[in-house]
Amino acid sequence: MTRRGGTAIRAEGVSKRYRIGKTAPAYHTLREALAAAAAAPFARLRGRPPAPQEDTAFWALRDVSFEIAEGEIVGVVGRNGAGKSTLLKILSRITDPTEGRVTIEGRVASLLEVGTGFHSELTGRENVFLNGSILGMRRADIAKRFDAIVDFAEIERFIDTPVKHYSSGMHMRLAFAVAAHLEPDILVVDEVLAVGDARFQQKCLGKIDEVSRRGGRTVLLVSHNLAAVKSLATSGLVLDRGRLVLQGGVDEAIAAYGRLQQDGATGAEERDWGAGAHTRIRSVEMIGPDGPTRVYLPGTPLRLRILLDTDGTPGLSVDVFLTNALRARIALWSMHHFDAMSLPTEPGAYELTIEAAPIFLASGHYCVDVATAVTMVNWDHQVHEAIEFETPFSNVGGGSWDFKQSFGYGFVALPSIAPPRLTKLGERAD
Repeated sequence: MTRRGGTAIRAEGVSKRYRIGKTAPAYHTLREALAAAAAAPFARLRGRPPAPQEDTAFWALRDVSFEIAEGEIVGVVGRNGAGKSTLLKILSRITDPTEGRVTIEGRVASLLEVGTGFHSELTGRENVFLNGSILGMRRADIAKRFDAIVDFAEIERFIDTPVKHYSSGMHMRLAFAVAAHLEPDILVVDEVLAVGDARFQQKCLGKIDEVSRRGGRTVLLVSHNLAAVKSLATSGLVLDRGRLVLQGGVDEAIAAYGRLQQDGATGAEERDWGAGAHTRIRSVEMIGPDGPTRVYLPGTPLRLRILLDTDGTPGLSVDVFLTNALRARIALWSMHHFDAMSLPTEPGAYELTIEAAPIFLASGHYCVDVATAVTMVNWDHQVHEAIEFETPFSNVGGGSWDFKQSFGYGFVALPSIAPPRLTKLGERAD
């Protein structure tokens, strides 16, 4: 067990560079090799040197330095593309930094993507022992904790089923249970907690708190749910465009992140959010009566326009999440679950127009997360904070009273669809 007082993680000038653009393929076919060899002498005679390959360096991280003390829970926050996941992969030894160095004291357990570290052909039971062995634990120690792991993951019926048959939620529950119960010195958790249902998310957050505060272990938590970060973390790291903007208290980190969100607000232009294996979300915009807008009027239909690409894989769908100012998800629209639809099976670029039912939001700031999914299997492409918008003065009854979330009344008002009826007890209602 890690003892408080020392330094658990030290990063010194860490940078990570990726090369993007047209690069040489990893291998050539025999035909391509023979054709290139035959054409080379003629190219030299014509004085035409081989065309240079387009190759651009992209720095996902640039000169990041910090220290994390043993026993801290550190919330790592930042906008999409800030370098959060890249940093966690370096700290987890999944990838090496291009420059700089990282010093880690103790064993690290990572939960970065659903199913990471699992062998799809092995059963859940076999994967528990495999993960424990990777962490350097003895089989007897793993067996001692096995029942607690299965009980926490709530998959006892399926523990001897190959994990390739697990849903994404089952994957996540077992992966988290393994990572949290096998007593690593440092637990690294990325956004994967968003996969589970709300009850299990709360269970995981409680376990993270227990692992650190009672077990004295260090936790790094990446989450767009700032409410979870605020309730759990003892300090924060704020990244933006690959650089460390701030290391400090959790309230200070959340405030800095909020300023970045306001400074980085953009229109509906296409943005580089990366891509999934089968889909790519290109842009998201909110549509008002007069076109694109960043203001939602309570009680009006919520209209969104999403541009995306698909490779035509059957069963792909789209989910939209509404989040509050602390990035906690408070509403859902689902193409598959609500409208029994999927994306077209013909590859190409598509425009998806959504008109959700009117909602009476409290005044304040909100965001929209958009995700594509292979139905009932796994997320494909997730974009957090695809668009930020504001709800102005919210007066449900048309009067002067502003229904406001900061007063403790919640985020959504529930107006009556018919006048309420009062019936005196003992008298029969009409």
